Amino acid sequence: MSESKDKFLGDMPADEFLAGGGRVVEFINGYFDQLEKLPVLARTEPGRLSEQLPLAAPEVGESFAAIIADVEKLILPAVTNWNHPNFHGLFSTSTSGPGILGETLSAAFDMKSMLWRTAPAATELEDVTLGWLRQMLGLPEEFEGIIYDTASVSTMHAIAAARERAGLNIRELGMSGRPDLPLLCVYASEHVHSSIDKACIALGLGTRSLRKIGCNERNEMQADELRRAIEEDIAAGHRPICVIPTIGTTSSTSVDPVSEIADIAEEFGLWMHVDAAYAGPAAVLEEKRHFFAGWDRADSIVLNPHKWLFTPFDLSAFYCRDMASLKAAFSLVPEYLRTSEQTTVKNGMDYGIQLGRRFRSLKLWFVLRYFGRRGIEARIREHCRLAELFASWIGESGDFELLAPVNFALVCFRACPEGVDDPDAFNERLMNDINASGEAYISHTKLGGKLALRVSIGSIRVEERHIEKLWRLLNQGIGSGKLAEDND
Repeated sequence: MSESKDKFLGDMPADEFLAGGGRVVEFINGYFDQLEKLPVLARTEPGRLSEQLPLAAPEVGESFAAIIADVEKLILPAVTNWNHPNFHGLFSTSTSGPGILGETLSAAFDMKSMLWRTAPAATELEDVTLGWLRQMLGLPEEFEGIIYDTASVSTMHAIAAARERAGLNIRELGMSGRPDLPLLCVYASEHVHSSIDKACIALGLGTRSLRKIGCNERNEMQADELRRAIEEDIAAGHRPICVIPTIGTTSSTSVDPVSEIADIAEEFGLWMHVDAAYAGPAAVLEEKRHFFAGWDRADSIVLNPHKWLFTPFDLSAFYCRDMASLKAAFSLVPEYLRTSEQTTVKNGMDYGIQLGRRFRSLKLWFVLRYFGRRGIEARIREHCRLAELFASWIGESGDFELLAPVNFALVCFRACPEGVDDPDAFNERLMNDINASGEAYISHTKLGGKLALRVSIGSIRVEERHIEKLWRLLNQGIGSGKLAEDND
């Protein structure tokens, strides 16, 4: 084979791969080292990166050195640094060293976990790793786990299982053109995550099937309102199928009364799916277990290790008591995927809309093994301590007020200095000034009709000094009317 033809065939040569891999690890290490010097939010404009890139792929391959150089020159300035210790907006996806290395190995193996035969390691490690996590969370053994990509997809599968268990033969007959099919109702609080709406859309239930139940002053679903809604729907000829209480809502990390809701779900025969996407990992702490009372009575639960368990995005852990209903909703085995061990093994493709599934459990296994139970507990406990400390500063200040209880590691508050005529506009401006500075990132929500600022503490790299810095920035902002320069 000629040398000119050889360069167009085969993979990257081993020596180049080793050199390139070393350069990538060096880049990542350097990135983490300089992270605090980078702006939290990317300081770029829409379209800027696109303008700097060619309109077509290169005709001839380029050197890896050139590629990695462009990562630093072009890509890095357009990165919002979710791993930044001053990232306090939304919920951080706080990756870690062992998680990154596990993700790398997963990419190298490139297994498609559809059948046990196509991915024995992925299939079995998933069960083992989720079993470890289940024990850490204090959940009973009857919960079997499976990994999806996000909580949005996990919850959609839960509602699909609930629909299947309702016994309406929707798998075969569908939902359209059926005069015999009543409106199927799903219940959640008014503070429910938007993914619930989307799941109802995707499953053909429609947004009119989603009943959003009113909350109390602590933003918790009111169980008596839930009961009333179910009874009214039954009287109207509708069919309730699922209720979704939340432990740790997105806006304020409020906790619905899961035990009371479980009583109602059992009385009316509803599937209860607990959304603990953010707060679920906090169940590893004994002092936080009271927030999870009743979740062991759920039919299904979702939590995201990629939110607060130091695992690279994406990995959503779905636990279910009734895997048979989930399998009945999705299992479909064409002839070319039939195997001799079909009935004696677990095939991941039977439990969702995906055929091929990534080897996600490997990175979680790395994280659990490297940090261990005590290391994970210590990090989550520290985040909760920092949130309580930040909340104490707010409580002691006459210029700020808390707008929600601090259940986990999220603080909802607003500035309320004297002489402010429009508190919502003032707080929005304060948030935007801080975010534009690049020194920190916070977000907002609406609670009780008021614009609330949200400070989420979840980075594996966050320290008390970062919280102190944010507090200075906030006070500078209200003291001067605009954000002062922070040189720390």
